Amino acid sequence: MEDTFRGRVEDVIFENSENGYTVFTLIEEKEGEEITCVGIVPQILAGETLEVRGNWTTHPVYGRQLQVTYFEKSMPNTAEGMEKYLASGVIKGLGPKTAAKIIEKFGEASFYVIEEKPEKLVEIRGITYEKARRIHEAFCEQYEMRRAMLFLQSFDLTPSTAMRIYKKYKDRTFSVVKENPYRLAEEVWGIGFKTADKMAAKAGMAADAPQRVCAAVQYVLNQAVANGDCYLPKEEVIRAVTELISLQPIQVENALRQLQVDSRIWQEKVEQEDRVYLNFYYYAEMAVAKRLLELSMAKEERSPEEMEALVAKEEKESGRTLAPEQKIAVLEALQRGLLLITGGPGTGKTTTINTILSILEKEGLEVVLAAPTGRAAKRMTEATGMEAKTLHRLLGAVFMDEEMRRQSYEHHEENPIEADVIIVDEVSMVDLVLMNAFLKAVADGTRLIFVGDADQLPSVGAGNVLQDMIRSQRLPVVRLCHIFRQAQESEIIMNAHRINEGVEPVYNAQGTDFFLVRRVLAEEAAQTVVDLVTKRLPAFSGCDSMQGIQVLTPMRKGTLGVQNLNRILQQALNPPQKHKAEHEFRGFLFREGDKVMQIKNNYNLAWKQKHGITAEEGCGVYNGDMGIIRVIDEDEEVMRVLFDDGKEAEYDFSRLDELELAYAITIHKSQGSEYPVVVIPTHSGPPLLMNRNLLYTGVTRAKQLVVLVGLKETVREMIANDKEIERRTGLAMRIRNMYDFLFGEVEV
Repeated sequence: MEDTFRGRVEDVIFENSENGYTVFTLIEEKEGEEITCVGIVPQILAGETLEVRGNWTTHPVYGRQLQVTYFEKSMPNTAEGMEKYLASGVIKGLGPKTAAKIIEKFGEASFYVIEEKPEKLVEIRGITYEKARRIHEAFCEQYEMRRAMLFLQSFDLTPSTAMRIYKKYKDRTFSVVKENPYRLAEEVWGIGFKTADKMAAKAGMAADAPQRVCAAVQYVLNQAVANGDCYLPKEEVIRAVTELISLQPIQVENALRQLQVDSRIWQEKVEQEDRVYLNFYYYAEMAVAKRLLELSMAKEERSPEEMEALVAKEEKESGRTLAPEQKIAVLEALQRGLLLITGGPGTGKTTTINTILSILEKEGLEVVLAAPTGRAAKRMTEATGMEAKTLHRLLGAVFMDEEMRRQSYEHHEENPIEADVIIVDEVSMVDLVLMNAFLKAVADGTRLIFVGDADQLPSVGAGNVLQDMIRSQRLPVVRLCHIFRQAQESEIIMNAHRINEGVEPVYNAQGTDFFLVRRVLAEEAAQTVVDLVTKRLPAFSGCDSMQGIQVLTPMRKGTLGVQNLNRILQQALNPPQKHKAEHEFRGFLFREGDKVMQIKNNYNLAWKQKHGITAEEGCGVYNGDMGIIRVIDEDEEVMRVLFDDGKEAEYDFSRLDELELAYAITIHKSQGSEYPVVVIPTHSGPPLLMNRNLLYTGVTRAKQLVVLVGLKETVREMIANDKEIERRTGLAMRIRNMYDFLFGEVEV
């Protein structure tokens, strides 16, 4: 049961200007009791009258506090309150002495004078006409903010959400919300269609208002993008929107026409299918296709004899003997403007890259290495002995719109990356948006070499770029198929290829690195996972439970899903202790010592990294980065995380939706990473998820040991289910069409 109090703000002890988290004391109106309050109560000032509602909590140091869940401000109405308010610093240049003079002169009419008759303030010694104007403007701005916050809270928005809206629109808040609340879903981070729709209904907007239908169309298309699609068939858009807001198809058709006129969407007919894109993704596909073809047109003409001699010399000097397809890849890479090298585990991708690197360096060319994630870049660095950067770091992510989470880059068409050759690994992870930004930053004449496993899961973001580049059949591709003898000694690698070919793995052989532990019940399988991670595998492999062993699961929900496995693994590996601080956020409990993962790109998050006695500072933590919670500070409302690469970042409590526990992660989230030991529950799950592609990706994440926990029957079903979730993308078609238009059709 929540308690409600009304009183005057006595003192503001602490305020976080970013998220509005405030600690303050309130003198209760009836009893005169002083109450300590904490919560999201932005921009309050001493002297203001406040009505607060909340629950009592007990802080271990500061004692009893009211955790505020709702507040409502009103202006002070006594001379004492007014003086305290004016002296609080609300108006720049107006201090306690001037505040006292104003109250002495005008008493309880002071606020009326400041707002309506500011010229009267010059009657007070020391106040000029200019100063009177500034006092009036600052007072009115504060008043406008209070009105706006009160107005927004009437829509049942949290104070922090209301604050974000007010920061975005300021004095336009009322008009924007009344005229078209759906703008908020596009322009204010954290406001989705459903929230905006509730606000629109409260504001009295008609159920069939054009703004509502257009917003619903954009919401459906954005949901498709979140699922990996770049477009949706028109009939599917119409069906989804009519189900979402219960309107007639003709009204959705009208909205589609209006959105096309407004350049918000793009519609096109491809064969018998009417496609609907959000404009950005249509133009991104066009730009990526055009730039790939432009770069692929460059070619360095060298005689076959010269090239063969160059590769033979490198083989002799390095002691490497290249397989025929590796040699082809090297020869192509040395002459082509663009090349894709694809192959599964053990097929010599690293040897091929190292050979290419060695020759290019001897020729005096500047080579840059990159990968989509920090973990993938670290692996590439270890494999080549040369620094590899994340694509975001290579591009120079320098700015992000705080409201919309949009980033821009230092490198682009006008300021391209300085390099003769750029080699990008793990390209299957690169989505359409990142590929578009990257290709814009590649200068004419720079050679591009893309490396990746086409059989891995596609990117988390929209598109299926690597597959589309290969499927276009218009870009140079070399497939590495030969499994080297050393790789054949690893059942992980051999089983990965068996899975990819639709053959059941070989389990539990003597001296193997690939096991299956049979468990019939899901609850038994979950407990076995815990037992393996905490006891059996550390003893068997020598790997640390936290750093060396990773649980990868197909699902988020259910007994063997991420959420439940993280809960029971947290209890086993990092149980509650008196000296370990904890913080609950939206139903998830974080504890000092927990293993966590960043689940979205944050280009503005500051980090520090110590190098002996020196320290490096920078910004940017990316989706997939993993680390350990070092500090949870309830007083400062922050959490500090030390990431695997040595960077330490501080999270405001309002940003904890960017982190998840990572004792168990989805196989999708493991892309580009490699772990000494991988444990994969293979018990049961939805057919949509339990497929060959997913199992193959999970198995190929392990370096030393794979343990499947569950049923052979499920493994067989996954291998038999070779239906990949087809993503709706048009990139392959656009590459083909552009190429054929320029050079004539290619016979395949």
